[in-house]
Amino acid sequence: MQGHRDGHGFLLPDDGPPDIYLSSQEMHAVMHGDRLRVRIVRMDKRGRPEGRVLEILERKKRPIIGRLLLESGIWIVAPEDRRMGQDILIPKNGIANAVAGQVVAVELTEPPSLYSQPVGRVVEVLGEIDDPGMEIEIAVRKYDVPHAFSAETLAQAAKLPDRLRAVDLKQRVDLRDVPLVTIDGEDARDFDDAVYCEPHKQGRGKNAFSGWRLLVAIADVSHYVKPGEPLDHDAYERATSVYFPRRVIPMLPEKISNGLCSLVPYEDRLSMVCDMLVTQEGVTHAYQFYPAVIRSHARFTYTEVASVLANTHGPEAAKRKELVPHLLHLHEVYRALLADRKKRGAVDFETTETQIICDDNGRIEKIVPRTRNEAHRLIEEAMLAANVCAADFIAGAKHHSLFRVHEGPTPEKRIALQAYLRALGIGLGISDDPKPGEYQAIAAATKDRPDAQQIHSMLLRSMQQAVYTSANAGHFGLAYQAYTHFTSPIRRYPDLLVHRVIKAMLGGKRYLLDAAKMNVPMPAQRPGRAKPVNPATVSNDLERWEVVGAHCSANERRADEASRDVEAWLKCRYMREHLGEEFSGTVNAVTSFGLFVQLDALYVEGLIHITELGGEYYRFDEVRQELRGERTGIRYATGAKVRVQVSRVDLDGRKIDFRLVQDTDEARLVARALRDKGASDRAAALAPESASEALEQVRRQDRELKAELRAGRKAGGKSGGKGAKSLAHPVKAARKTARSGSAKSTETRKRR
Repeated sequence: MQGHRDGHGFLLPDDGPPDIYLSSQEMHAVMHGDRLRVRIVRMDKRGRPEGRVLEILERKKRPIIGRLLLESGIWIVAPEDRRMGQDILIPKNGIANAVAGQVVAVELTEPPSLYSQPVGRVVEVLGEIDDPGMEIEIAVRKYDVPHAFSAETLAQAAKLPDRLRAVDLKQRVDLRDVPLVTIDGEDARDFDDAVYCEPHKQGRGKNAFSGWRLLVAIADVSHYVKPGEPLDHDAYERATSVYFPRRVIPMLPEKISNGLCSLVPYEDRLSMVCDMLVTQEGVTHAYQFYPAVIRSHARFTYTEVASVLANTHGPEAAKRKELVPHLLHLHEVYRALLADRKKRGAVDFETTETQIICDDNGRIEKIVPRTRNEAHRLIEEAMLAANVCAADFIAGAKHHSLFRVHEGPTPEKRIALQAYLRALGIGLGISDDPKPGEYQAIAAATKDRPDAQQIHSMLLRSMQQAVYTSANAGHFGLAYQAYTHFTSPIRRYPDLLVHRVIKAMLGGKRYLLDAAKMNVPMPAQRPGRAKPVNPATVSNDLERWEVVGAHCSANERRADEASRDVEAWLKCRYMREHLGEEFSGTVNAVTSFGLFVQLDALYVEGLIHITELGGEYYRFDEVRQELRGERTGIRYATGAKVRVQVSRVDLDGRKIDFRLVQDTDEARLVARALRDKGASDRAAALAPESASEALEQVRRQDRELKAELRAGRKAGGKSGGKGAKSLAHPVKAARKTARSGSAKSTETRKRR
């Protein structure tokens, strides 16, 4: 059951039919996260199935996070997650050592019923709502993100050696003399990949090869994290590291993620190497995988590498003079790989990513755009090449594993996108069986249009979300036949599994998944896909891989939701300081209820509700993705420039509301359009449309006049005739006025 902050809810069925609406009355005895059995009783006005709760199968067991309040002598906890729908009563002896206003974790002692609220007790006091980092503490519990390692995991990590031992180096290729380097962001702490490139030629005649040898060395996490051990259990439960501003919830303990497995410079480290030969055209000619021991020769940042590539005689290049040739070779192979990317028709949208800069108290100091330079793209292409080789290696051996699958648009989204492109009059379109090159051609052809952002946004939204699955269906966006994740085993569990599979294959064995990993919730069904495998009924290795893939995909989405929640809270807190101020912004999305606008200066998004667009009725054009005023014809579409005022900030709901501020010229044009439209409407209303209507209008006026005269006579009889004088017959009064005017004119002429 998924609750809604307005009081109603939806049952998300396990077997994939449409969500079932539950009224607020049905929600009295249940809470968000419960598992229910319901019966569909009717279809509501919107055509949605409406249900009645028959049975509560399972209550949500995790603690509920909220603020402890004292109202009229009664202690209650208002849940942070508004989807809970009900406040929780706390007995006086159940508040522990918490005080009013603090954020607490509550465990239910009595579930809600039709006639009573839920009752609970405080099990953890998180602190004050304004404490630095409190928004992160709330988010990890709100989204059930595991944030504390088990005692067994910490004990196992503590037993790991601090340095490499002689036994660790057995059966490994020694690459410590190869000048591999790491290239990461300024704030990176774990370095899981190192790269090296050199020109390479071999053979003669038709078998001659000319290109580059590209080495991508990835931290060998699988050497330390073994299946079935506590470290592996916690890593699987998390499935991914979760990144917040100023804090990371790692998948592995710090001793591994920032110590033993981090490819820090000048330290010996174990790695899995993808050794590739890349042609002048950017095609991978050959590759091999092998375990190795390496030593990073430098820790570069993206900014440093970009500076070196821009000026090989500058100060940054002078500091690392001996490594500059290798960076230039990396740039050469990158340009070749990029050319092949364009030839494949891979989709590449230029989007603006932002970075939140916080102060010492964890509050937003500023939000800045994160610019992608040549160094970012260089590393990205090298990692993509290694991932493709890993997928090809596994698929070629027909071994079960996890692939990173990104499918094309569903039929519904494809039809909607085709209609949208036709409505805009764009010469290019997508076919009934779209290819990535069609998307890229549209993106390239429209990049200079004023509405380019709107078009690219629609292209992006038409594609499905990438997932982990055992069935290789290719990667639509990158235009790969097979693709997987190999390059980040420190922070992604699927990468760790791929390493284990490749190691097993190199040893002539097959890697079998641990059956203990099947104790996971039932995954949701994806549109257009077969019903997911029930973890409780898995019977073979392929089904186990499918369940693990669904688990990793779900936890990836959970991590994204938690990160977005924290960022939204920080932005709301930041915008409370700007209430009433005006900013210029760009419309990011258009819906039937308003416009989502991103402020150009602050990179914060908020909503202009449709009621704030002025005294006009707007219709939502779903095909064109715009709001159009019926009277004025004013249109608001994605990419439109507007000026707004910050009118409201809802910190609990993570919402920012704007009010539209019209410029003087625009307001004058709107007023003129409304005035002209109103004048024509009044003229049309007064003008009779036919002779019969004109006659009926005269008769109506005559009846009204006679009624007024009768009323005047009655009033005159009662008040001495004053009413009769005030309501004299209009024809007689007009004649009298005419005679008086004629007499005055004659007298005037005589005087002249």
